[in-house]
Amino acid sequence: MRTLDDLDVKGRRVLVRADLNVPLDGETITDDGRIRASVPTIKALTGAGAKVVVCAHLGRPKGRPTPGLSLKPVAERLAELLGEDVAFATDVVGDSAHGVVDALREGQVALLENLRFEPGEESKDDAERGAFAEKLAGLAELYVGDGFGAVHRKHASVYDVPRLLPHAAGGLIVAEVEVLKKLTEDTERPYVVVLGGAKVSDKLGVIANLLAKVDRLLIGGGMAYTFLKAQGYEVGKSLLQEDQLDQVRGFLNEAAERGVDLVLPVDVLAATGFAEDAPYDVVEATAIPADREGLDIGPKTRELFAAKLADAKTVFWNGPMGVFEFDAFSGGTRAVAETLIRADALTVVGGGDSAAAVRKFGLPEDGFSHISTGGGASLEYLEGKTLPGLAALED
Repeated sequence: MRTLDDLDVKGRRVLVRADLNVPLDGETITDDGRIRASVPTIKALTGAGAKVVVCAHLGRPKGRPTPGLSLKPVAERLAELLGEDVAFATDVVGDSAHGVVDALREGQVALLENLRFEPGEESKDDAERGAFAEKLAGLAELYVGDGFGAVHRKHASVYDVPRLLPHAAGGLIVAEVEVLKKLTEDTERPYVVVLGGAKVSDKLGVIANLLAKVDRLLIGGGMAYTFLKAQGYEVGKSLLQEDQLDQVRGFLNEAAERGVDLVLPVDVLAATGFAEDAPYDVVEATAIPADREGLDIGPKTRELFAAKLADAKTVFWNGPMGVFEFDAFSGGTRAVAETLIRADALTVVGGGDSAAAVRKFGLPEDGFSHISTGGGASLEYLEGKTLPGLAALED
């Protein structure tokens, strides 16, 4: 895979596919982690004299301009982080984009409007997607892929454009791939994976693949209740995927056969309803009342998980242990995060809600070995899938 060192960028227009898909409250960015992660590659290019044209998506506008999903607030925050003006194009490949790009001088940066305002970006029709890719590629002379959070998508800006221009991987993607290789190829043991989040179905592939690689698999979050139900326990009104019970029983059997220590919660915070101020009791995970729902792992489970992580040398964590958005049910997720900060191990936070939780809690990001910018991409890589965006960069 070529890197920035393999491109002569001075005086040339470089299209950078970044991942700037940040959460917004109106026009206020509530978590700028992905913007901050994009800054080093952009600065490296401007420092080398490139004319940098950044493109990215935000939300799911489904191929049409959508109020509230403009990248304009992102352009303003990017300018603050860069300490330089960022010209903003009000379209993607139209008159505004061409005007803004044509006006760029060496070392300057422009940001195009939301890629997903264009139907060709996500089109499953190769011809439609290719036609849009040609227009986008026409704005630049070189391409740098740096949006790791989108590399598992076969989208025009990720998959087709690098096939039309001389290309390289940005620093963020290089760093992400290096870490993922440590999780899949030459892994230091004990290797422990902590999975949480709402649904087992979201992580079927990664569980199936990891059972052949890990020493321990710790399961929390909403998905844990399907595992508990598969063992025959009452889970009350907790999140449950009935259609996944047979699959989960298969995982439990395979873990036992392989000698993988698959660890489930031993106690939970069982609430009267799904609300921040809902009354709750700490109950045994095997005896959740029929009228209650588990919203977080309990104190005994937090201690158990910490013990299972104590001697780990490699840890991958993806998914919260409870409804961390509610302060009353955030303790389990915080406990896992703080345990990883203390660990003498390679600690990888697999993006998504896990990364958001770290920032919500105000924990030091440099306390972890790596915080991924792409939860979905990380999981698909660990499943062993080919990621279209990485494949295009490797060609």
